Amino acid sequence: GDGNELSGENDESLPQWEPSGEYDPSINLLVLVNKEYPVDENYVPADLVKLNYCAADRSAEWQVMTREAADAFNKMAGDALAEGYEIVATTAYRSYNFQNYLYNSYVEREGQAAADTFSARPGKSEHQTGLAADVTSASVNYRLTSDFGDTEEGKWLAENCYKYGFIMRYQKGKEDITGYIYEPWHVRYVGQKAAKEIWERDLTLEEYLVDYASDDTRNVGQKLIEQELEKIPNEKVRTIAKEHIFDIRNNNKRDFRF
Repeated sequence: GDGNELSGENDESLPQWEPSGEYDPSINLLVLVNKEYPVDENYVPADLVKLNYCAADRSAEWQVMTREAADAFNKMAGDALAEGYEIVATTAYRSYNFQNYLYNSYVEREGQAAADTFSARPGKSEHQTGLAADVTSASVNYRLTSDFGDTEEGKWLAENCYKYGFIMRYQKGKEDITGYIYEPWHVRYVGQKAAKEIWERDLTLEEYLVDYASDDTRNVGQKLIEQELEKIPNEKVRTIAKEHIFDIRNNNKRDFRF
């Protein structure tokens, strides 16, 4: 479809904006990257675009997102600023090598067990997809801190980001599902339709992909997970994994563990 359809096509009440160019149709907005689902170390997203609202004291090299996510971020940060809330990105896309450097520096400083609760191992970071960004504001001295969630900017972001297609990826109380501590600074672009459903149901991306996606979105999620499962080399394990992913119905939810 035409790129113009992507913005606000399903809900007139949501913000709309003009795409800055063609969107790459090969980018799966619902791609799941976590401790179980890695991304290939050589993967670099196409069409990385510089963000307009960035923290000045960080490297501009990592203040880029895929074009569709960047357009949405720029609209969101611009609207926030118009309402008096400055929200800027510290880093968004990160390469495998940069994530490797970051993770290892955290391990050296905090120890591996602690580092694993807040820093992704290389290849297991959403940042490598170009669909995630870490944001901050002057109110917390442009740091990444859980205190951001209590600021006016952090509250605005949590309450409004879904309108622009973003979700708060690592929520309070969902650590056992996401595998990470509460991160009020980490937003992930999934598109407006999915973001609104996730926000309305107070879900994580993991929960949404498994059981709550509407049929058309769910098919995308299933294809994605199918692709990921095909990478499991052991055929027996692969078969069992597939059965567990797809045999999720309301009556056996209690038996399912991420």
